Amino acid sequence: MSCFVSVRYSFECFKSRCSIANTDVHLNHVAVEDEDISAVDIGCRTTPIVQLKSDVLDTESLSILTGDTYVDSLLTTLPVLTEEEQKTLAATPAHPEGLYAFYASCLAGNLVEQLWNFAWPSAIALLHPSLLPVAVMGFLTKLVIIIGGPLVGKLMDHSPRVPSYIFLNVVQASAQLLSAAMIIHAHTVSPASTSSILLRPWFAVLVLAGAIERLSGVALGVAMERDWVVLLAGINRPIALAQANAVLNRIDLLCEIAGTSLFGILLSRYDLVTCLKLAASLMVWSLPIMISLTWLTNKLSTGVLDRAKCCQASCRTSDEGPLPDAQNFVSTGLEAIKHGWREYIQQPVLPASLAYVLLYFNVVLTPGSLMTAFLTQRGLNPSVIGGFSGLCAFMGVAATFLSASLVRRFGILKAGAVGLTFQALLLTIAVAVYQSGTLSQRSPLLLFLCLIVLSRLGHMSYDIVGAQILQTGIPSSKANLIGTTEISVASLAESLMLGVVILANDVSHFGFLAMLSVLSVVGAAWMFCRWLLNPTEEQRSLFSFDPQL
Repeated sequence: MSCFVSVRYSFECFKSRCSIANTDVHLNHVAVEDEDISAVDIGCRTTPIVQLKSDVLDTESLSILTGDTYVDSLLTTLPVLTEEEQKTLAATPAHPEGLYAFYASCLAGNLVEQLWNFAWPSAIALLHPSLLPVAVMGFLTKLVIIIGGPLVGKLMDHSPRVPSYIFLNVVQASAQLLSAAMIIHAHTVSPASTSSILLRPWFAVLVLAGAIERLSGVALGVAMERDWVVLLAGINRPIALAQANAVLNRIDLLCEIAGTSLFGILLSRYDLVTCLKLAASLMVWSLPIMISLTWLTNKLSTGVLDRAKCCQASCRTSDEGPLPDAQNFVSTGLEAIKHGWREYIQQPVLPASLAYVLLYFNVVLTPGSLMTAFLTQRGLNPSVIGGFSGLCAFMGVAATFLSASLVRRFGILKAGAVGLTFQALLLTIAVAVYQSGTLSQRSPLLLFLCLIVLSRLGHMSYDIVGAQILQTGIPSSKANLIGTTEISVASLAESLMLGVVILANDVSHFGFLAMLSVLSVVGAAWMFCRWLLNPTEEQRSLFSFDPQL
């Protein structure tokens, strides 16, 4: 009798939950095999139901779907659809109008961000002929990301999407404006030595504002690439999601081209203070545009961004712990960091992620702040420097098309190996050109820069292919946590190299720094190829669709 009551209670509980879910939530997929009903685990709280077999009643678990799963997740498995119709559906975004508004919001935000990422190192490099101020700022910024990245990611997981996104945009714009004000102040006072610059109050404020700006930018990037685009394109519409990811990459790279080129042209025509004021004006005007487009995105997608997250809907696991507050903020932050690192180390595609992290040791043979400072101190025209950064970004745009061809020709894993090997080869030649000692002449210098530009094809190809490898190998329930932690690990790698730059900050040590950078890229290629040549059973299972494995 007690068994019957328990079974009846389980059915009543399940029926109650289904009656609530029918208004909006649907099953991710249902697989019927003989008389068994298979449960689908999506990483949220489970409710016991009775599973009927031939002669016994067993209790299984059926995962209750979160607000992130929609009707499109069921349509791809309906047997009434032909294969062609399923492909058409998979290529159709769930919310196309909202996706276009989201693209526009990303365009407005990325343009300002990329312009500022080029502007501040150029302005700092003009203060004093040394890499030390730029290296110190970069090192401390990475340190803040290492510590604050997992904690900010956890806070965003427990916050509504649209308000938290708008708040981070306001924080980032405010930090950019404060940074611009500090640099303008620095250029209006008398020049000082490098050591005195580091001890000035304005430099301390600049470092703090820069760290807040980068931490906000990282959090916004994770929200856009790991959460928002998935909701708008459709969680079970792989072709639409892949196309949306490619569009986001192109927007980011095109904004890098436009931002760097625009500031380079302005700097070649006007003085630095005027250029910084124009950049600050662009920041002020772009903020309300981004806020309006964010609101429009949610409206055109019928409020899909207002859906509750799993952890908000009382699906919090014991590992996540309580929300941070004033009393347990430090302990919660430390626990979030520990949890993120544990999950990162245990991921099944760790070698591919570590190869990606090794690329962050390359801090000088890339269109970043140190290369900008180095070229500025060598007396290159700002328009040439901007053109170099723009061409590197253009190679990234080309890589979004090239990577698809590489995957079709070599398979996803071998395509990653091709990209890394190509980058390592070209950067090795570039370092050989630099070590020849002829960079004082114009032609060898341009050859050196052209080799770095071409190497970006391999770098961005692996960046795109590597992202698909990680999406395939990492469970969806841990994607945000592992992704945020990966950024922290990459920031740790970059900060270590920036620490070396701080010690060897003279421009004459650039060759030594370039050698360390190319060794990191060669190491990344070796690690990935070794993993590819010695596949495990888990690797074969995860990438069983890859015909080249």
